[in-house]
Amino acid sequence: MNITQEKINKLNSVVTVKIQPEDYRERVEKAIKTQAKKAKLPGFRPGMVPSSHIKRMYGKSILVDEINNLLSDSLTNYINENKLEVLGQPLPKVDESKEFNWDYNDEFEFNYELGLAPEFELNFSSADKLTYYQIKIDAETLESRTKNLRKSYGKMTNPEVSADDDVLYAELVQLSPDGSVFEDGIANTASVRLDSVKDDSIRKSLTGLKAGDSVDVDIQQAFDKNAAAIAKLLNLSEADANDLQSRFRLTVKNINRLEEADLNQEFFDKIFPGGEVTSEAEFEAKITEELEGMMEQNADQKLNNDLIKFGLDKVKLDLPDDFLKRWLKETNQNISQEELENGYGDFAQNLKWTLIENRIIKQNQIEIKYEDVLASAKQKLDSQFRMYSPQAIPDEQLTQYTVQFLQNKENANRTFEEVKGQKVFEYLKSVITLDKKEIEYNKFIELN
Repeated sequence: MNITQEKINKLNSVVTVKIQPEDYRERVEKAIKTQAKKAKLPGFRPGMVPSSHIKRMYGKSILVDEINNLLSDSLTNYINENKLEVLGQPLPKVDESKEFNWDYNDEFEFNYELGLAPEFELNFSSADKLTYYQIKIDAETLESRTKNLRKSYGKMTNPEVSADDDVLYAELVQLSPDGSVFEDGIANTASVRLDSVKDDSIRKSLTGLKAGDSVDVDIQQAFDKNAAAIAKLLNLSEADANDLQSRFRLTVKNINRLEEADLNQEFFDKIFPGGEVTSEAEFEAKITEELEGMMEQNADQKLNNDLIKFGLDKVKLDLPDDFLKRWLKETNQNISQEELENGYGDFAQNLKWTLIENRIIKQNQIEIKYEDVLASAKQKLDSQFRMYSPQAIPDEQLTQYTVQFLQNKENANRTFEEVKGQKVFEYLKSVITLDKKEIEYNKFIELN
């Protein structure tokens, strides 16, 4: 067997594989004998089918399979032995002029296109500077969080007159164009959250109402043509809700209001059972501390995004774009050319960053151990379980769930990539200069 590589340019090459009969005959004969032992054919006892009979009946297909296996093994070994960093997978070049007899004496020649990873250098250093935001909680964010907590531990009341944040339990009936009730039209009784009504004028018209009061409403305008919200309110399909043009008469049956809990010791102890909060000032300080801790994740995500953009701008990479587009088309044959062109830019950027990540990992001998992957997956599962139950799962049981989770190859690969990304992020944070800057949360949001 002879394998050669012709460099087209720095990013593309063609590998030629030439196979002689002596390269494949032994493999084919062995495969035929194996097939003969397993074959169950009329007129022959199991395992006693002559190899010559199998060769005559199935020899050509066995030969094709073995040539393909030999090609795959040889190409993989050649790439590994020559330490070629290929992108995608080798693409066979079809030569219509070549025809094979498949008669056990053919000399085969196959050509494969390779897309090669670009050569590049990394030069991240302390001379590189990025802003790292330290998010401080502004008064508006603190007030909003406090209000939500007070509502969570508040009580439901039934006021006589509706106000902004109330929920109206109301009957809605469809109206005819002349404003009269549409006979046999849509009718439903449902809860209407006033804070979900998008139109300011309609929401205002629904405040100051008492039980028994009615208001005619343009339902599409009220919910900004949100078919899902309208369908739920009127008990319709989304398709019907989307086509609905009628106005509706809303008649109040009852008014529900969630009163906020008082800022007293009973409330403080429900939020912080340890007894460390005994005043409004301490409560605000504790909530601020917790929120700022949560905001570290937002700041890290912002820095991570900035690092990726900075890195892609700093490390100039060229890709074998034409090859990669052909490879993507081959492996996703249902994708249209328009979809391919529109999505290729994001694909290329992600691939470039992956190449940079891999180079950082290799050059700095950063290890990604199974324990790291296990710990990351365990933390993620623990957070998911806590969304449904505040009581923590025993550590031994959580570990068992995590091991089962990672037995799924897709879960394991995704978690591995997340850990790799985190390790690269931590490395870059330690190398470049971080210009720490305090910023209020509402101002930080405007940056994104």
